[in-house]
Amino acid sequence: MIRKAFVMTVYPDMHEEYEKRHTEIWPELVQALHDHGVRNYSIFLDKETDKLFAYVEIEDEEKWEKLSSAEINQKWWVYMTPVMETNPDHSPVTKDLKMVFHMD
Repeated sequence: MIRKAFVMTVYPDMHEEYEKRHTEIWPELVQALHDHGVRNYSIFLDKETDKLFAYVEIEDEEKWEKLSSAEINQKWWVYMTPVMETNPDHSPVTKDLKMVFHMD
């Protein structure tokens, strides 16, 4: 598995809505994530800074990259646009983090 981590930003008044939308994540999106090699995905919120820390384990970078063009993923991005910082294509604004330590 390949470990990836990145940060995103949720709008200050949208913390609860962000969490609600993920609690009610669409089954079709979960299936698409699995189909694209995602096996472990967690998102954490720092309420003081509005930053989201995401950790994901993927099978393959190419499969992960193809997820962005999946129709259900595109719909999710549009759905999430009102609650978080996004790019013009509705994808979340992300900053990749470099892994500097890991212990099993």
